[in-house]
Amino acid sequence: QKPVSETESGECYRSPFRKPLAPLTNRPHCMDSSQHEAFIRSILSKPFKVPIPNYKGPLGLRALGIKRAGLRSPLHDPFEEGALVLYEPPLLSAHDQLKIDKDKAPVHVVVDPVLSRVLRPHQREGVKFLWDCVTSRRIPGSHGCIMADEMGLGKTLQCITLMWTLLRQSPDCKPEIEKAMVVSPSSLVRNWYNEVEKWLGGRIQPLAIDGGSKEEIDRKLVGFMNQRGLRVPSPILIISYETFRLHAEALQKGSVGLVICDEGHRLKNSENQTYQALNSLNTPRRVLISGTPIQNDLLEYFSLVHFVNSGILGTAQEFKRHFEIPILKGRDADASEAERHKGEERLKELISIVNRCLIRRTSDILSKYLPVKIEQVVCCRLTPLQAELYKNFLKQAKPVEELKEGKISVSSLSSITSLKKLCNHPALIYDKCVEEEEGFMGALDLFPAGYSTKSVEPQLSGKMLVLDYILAVTKSTSNDKVVLVSNYTQTLDLFEKLCRNRRYLYVRLDGTMSIKKRAKIVERFNSPSSPEFIFMLSSKAGGCGLNLIGANRLVMFDPDWNPANDEQAMARVWRDGQKKTCYIYRLLSTGTIEEKIFQRQTHKKALSSCVVDEEQDVERHFSLGELKELFTLNETTTSDTHDKIKCRRCVNGHQVRPPPEGSDCTSDLSQWNHCADKRGLQDSVLKAAWDAAVTFTFHHHSHEEQRGIP
Repeated sequence: QKPVSETESGECYRSPFRKPLAPLTNRPHCMDSSQHEAFIRSILSKPFKVPIPNYKGPLGLRALGIKRAGLRSPLHDPFEEGALVLYEPPLLSAHDQLKIDKDKAPVHVVVDPVLSRVLRPHQREGVKFLWDCVTSRRIPGSHGCIMADEMGLGKTLQCITLMWTLLRQSPDCKPEIEKAMVVSPSSLVRNWYNEVEKWLGGRIQPLAIDGGSKEEIDRKLVGFMNQRGLRVPSPILIISYETFRLHAEALQKGSVGLVICDEGHRLKNSENQTYQALNSLNTPRRVLISGTPIQNDLLEYFSLVHFVNSGILGTAQEFKRHFEIPILKGRDADASEAERHKGEERLKELISIVNRCLIRRTSDILSKYLPVKIEQVVCCRLTPLQAELYKNFLKQAKPVEELKEGKISVSSLSSITSLKKLCNHPALIYDKCVEEEEGFMGALDLFPAGYSTKSVEPQLSGKMLVLDYILAVTKSTSNDKVVLVSNYTQTLDLFEKLCRNRRYLYVRLDGTMSIKKRAKIVERFNSPSSPEFIFMLSSKAGGCGLNLIGANRLVMFDPDWNPANDEQAMARVWRDGQKKTCYIYRLLSTGTIEEKIFQRQTHKKALSSCVVDEEQDVERHFSLGELKELFTLNETTTSDTHDKIKCRRCVNGHQVRPPPEGSDCTSDLSQWNHCADKRGLQDSVLKAAWDAAVTFTFHHHSHEEQRGIP
């Protein structure tokens, strides 16, 4: 029988015994649609690979929305050379590693290498301390600390490093905080903004508020507080204390991860509005920066510590009962041995608690990195006109009479101011002479014929004469720039007249200037190519925190009652970034009230400037004897301060033994170089100015041997 063909029957022939190896059909083979979908999905679900050969870097925080397999890893390599590791996860045994949930394993916290590369050893230690405090690792349950490093040690950089680290990472592999806030004096808002820009170079966009209408500021603050999530557009707010106080309500509505208070010693009074507004912020992590050491007032001490770590010293009443009363009793001259012992015990206990959240390093660390600083205290002879006016005042002034009768009054303080101004220049008290005010009766006749305050007349003031010489010699023999500091704006007016007379280019900074303009002026002055020779600074105009490293000579024209104010002003030029030898000139009028103020500073009996300015509580700070002493003039001495030291290293006014080895300009004045003539000086500028009116100079250096300094 013939086999039936396929065409005839419509069926294909199949043997019952064997199956064909391939389909006997010409129809194309179609894949099942579900198989195809699965295949495409398998291609797409492969983790994203950066299309760069041998790329080993991170894939960023989110790798195209796909969860990375395996253990969580830190943001920066903790094993890289020079890495600053703030947190190290506990070491686990192999057994524990198998049991641990990989999604919850803690990771290293490592400071961004961009910052850790520029941090000095003491700054690395400071960042670690700050991080331990604000993450509650140092004192469980407390998240605050006080950064009290001395000026010039880079407190700002350490705090920027802390903020950047907290904003980007934590042991939990996510940012520790969403937002941070810096509250500073208005003069430093722009400075903070520039510093963040300088160190983080565009990695972050801070919001600095230094002016604007109330509505505009409120809008910005509400916008800042409403930011949420992993990548906040402006995570750092920089705001002044004044603006903060006025707009605190907007900032109290949400929470901020960290608040940093610069120049935090202004929070030493827990009664003031700023303190209370800051304290009511929903922010446990608080850092207080204060370069000036905390004074010995225990309640101020309590306020600062209580602000950063409330409860660590108990309530104000508990603090008073447990610490303040026993310590003050123990210090009393009539205290019994038991009270004295108890006072010491309590003081030790207080210090041990506070030191857990306070870090303070002194500026001697800086000497490794900075050029030499030569500090000089220059006594300048009064001119005959000044001396006559001075003696005339002492004869007439009421306070002098009152003191003889054993009374103290407010007028003694205004007299102090009159004498200080006379020491600067007779022009500053000329109006009082015209008005014939108390102490200046008939004084007008002492002025030269045809005298006018329109011109500066440096030859009428000993200190102004010396300053005129210092500026002229500096200008003609070097390309150094000079900072001039005075307590009085009237004196700055005189400096301006002098500069216009001598055709010196200058800039002047005082309290009337807007913050933006202030920052521009400082930036310009510091540029080596800028033509300005002189920077004038009012020591009361928020000069603290300014960086004036464009200059390397600084003249303190008059002393302040509070040594901290003078220290602040002098630290403007001798700080990080300075490349030249620094010369500091502190001018004092010989034998006058200025020397007495200076002596009071050196004896650490610092009279807070606010007491003198507010003209209150005089008797608390001065004994009658001391006040009488202020109203005297010693015309025969070359330096009243040197006489008081009873120096054993000088014979007949000449130094015969050098200062002790290891002493420097932080040592007591008795251990400085003493010069009654210009032979012992190291500074050629002061040598040239000596004959103008200098009677005596104390000088010393900050560190190292001074051989060969020009």
